[in-house]
Amino acid sequence: FMHKPCQEAFPGPRDRRHNSRKVVSTSLFFGLLLLLSAFAMFRIAVTAGKPGTGLVATRSPVWNTKAKSQLTRVGLSGLRPFMADQSRTCVRTASTSTGTAGSAMATQSKEYGELCERLKEISQLSGVSAILGWDEQTMMPAGAAATRGQQKSALAAIIHEKQTDPALGKLLESLKDGEGLECEFAKANCRDAKRDYQFETAKSRELAKREAELEADCFNTWVQARKDNDWTAFQPKLLEMFTLKKEVAQLTRPDLPVYDGALDMFERGMPSSRLNEIFAELKKDLLPLVKSVIDAKELDLPAALTDAEWDVDTQAKLCLEVAKDLGFDMDRGRFDVSVHPFTGGVGPMDVRITTRYNPKNWKEGIGGTIHEVGHALYEQGRSQDQQDLPVSRALSMGVHESQSLLWERMVFQGKAFWEYATPIIHKHYPHTKDVSADQFYKAVNKVEPGLIRTEADELTYPLHIILRYTLEKKLFNGEMAVEDIPEIWNDEMKSTLSVNVPSNAMGCMQDVHWSVGAIGYFPSYSLGAMMAAQFYEAAKAAMPDLEAEIAKGNFTPLKTWLNDNIHSVGSLYKSPDELLTKVTGSALDPAIYVKYLQQKYSEIYNL
Repeated sequence: FMHKPCQEAFPGPRDRRHNSRKVVSTSLFFGLLLLLSAFAMFRIAVTAGKPGTGLVATRSPVWNTKAKSQLTRVGLSGLRPFMADQSRTCVRTASTSTGTAGSAMATQSKEYGELCERLKEISQLSGVSAILGWDEQTMMPAGAAATRGQQKSALAAIIHEKQTDPALGKLLESLKDGEGLECEFAKANCRDAKRDYQFETAKSRELAKREAELEADCFNTWVQARKDNDWTAFQPKLLEMFTLKKEVAQLTRPDLPVYDGALDMFERGMPSSRLNEIFAELKKDLLPLVKSVIDAKELDLPAALTDAEWDVDTQAKLCLEVAKDLGFDMDRGRFDVSVHPFTGGVGPMDVRITTRYNPKNWKEGIGGTIHEVGHALYEQGRSQDQQDLPVSRALSMGVHESQSLLWERMVFQGKAFWEYATPIIHKHYPHTKDVSADQFYKAVNKVEPGLIRTEADELTYPLHIILRYTLEKKLFNGEMAVEDIPEIWNDEMKSTLSVNVPSNAMGCMQDVHWSVGAIGYFPSYSLGAMMAAQFYEAAKAAMPDLEAEIAKGNFTPLKTWLNDNIHSVGSLYKSPDELLTKVTGSALDPAIYVKYLQQKYSEIYNL
């Protein structure tokens, strides 16, 4: 199912050099031509990262195709033939038309080829920024922060100039959303390129430069202020950031409510009105379940899992082994260490994972690794035929997050995984030889309300997201002041999770997102979790023996199914709801996620 669409776009040899768009952080500072623009920076280290470990291994990718009948069970029988037809159509489009219609088709095909070359050049320049961002979080000396900010600012200005070139606008106008092109992927490229152009031209060169400079400045201020627990040092910069991002949202999406404009950067087609309903229902269902679990008898876990030291070098070997087993292709990837795990690079041919290891908490290393592998498998599975073009991008941040969370929550935190993983951990850590697969399973699903979002368990995590969503929405809409954030934050943590916040560094200053301008991003995490549950249900319906295969350590069926139905499709569809409907048969349904949580934790805690 490696489709080869839109060869009409490339009259010359195909460019097989570096894919030049960053994996999840393609352009933190210059927005919307690449939807993934800020992703890695939103998930990156809170300070300059540690040097990479340089762990390298090789693994050949496995491309496998499931029977058409498996897709029929979830209403997908038409998807793969559709993709194959698109491949054939795109090959023949430029050569089979004759007469006036054929001349018009040839003209539009030529214009589309010119459009693709321009888009690829912008993407390749963005890839330079991607590598600068990865280096900033893994290798760069701390003293180079100011210089790096200037470099990114200069590059952002150049890219913005190309993104807003009037000649690009004329090409898009002439192509008319690709109406004369038969290839659906080509049409999607025209659609999203036009969308990006409209957003970027709404911003002046000066505003783009100011945005990039503030993102770098605010991030560096946040790093130091968080270290010093100094809210007063960070507050003015945060106010400046919210003011600027509000201006950007109003300029680039004037037809949307202001906060919806910020949301749309990350989750197209998901207005705050719908999020309000989703999160209200989710919170209503979660709070009593969380209370029941907290009041239940505590899980009885062996001391080998709770009290032992876990050598970090051994953790690194264990995590690399598991990453390779899941299907991460080391010929097209790196595996390094950073203060905060993230996925970067310029995928799908250069995908860079970082993780971290804690000798006191073995779950942090392997869990973080599998989460990042989920992102990386998405990136390595993106269409190489549409490389550097808009349609190859992830449809939204929530869709990307769904892939990391599917592997982390449904696989790593699922029962079947521990039938595979328990003997491997016994091999690396002999002190666990008496720990059963069921005990490992319960250990990784222990519920323990806490202060830190990134350390939160699966059940309480959405409450952290709802808090952040509520605050940033009110700040954008002028319903509260930046100076009120600490008090409101602390009160909400106490009322929902019964947690006392000892400091702003461990409270409202813990996340990097707002400091780098990622306002509107937080909902993507919980939307991703809901999508993950829905995608996984569809995968199990398509492959009834899926979890039996996972228990044997055979992850290829799941990886291939995700490659076929989500990764390689990219942004072909207009919204996550449309993608979900194609893959699962319905738009986003939070009830599937709630049911999954209720069943899982009722069983674990004997509710």
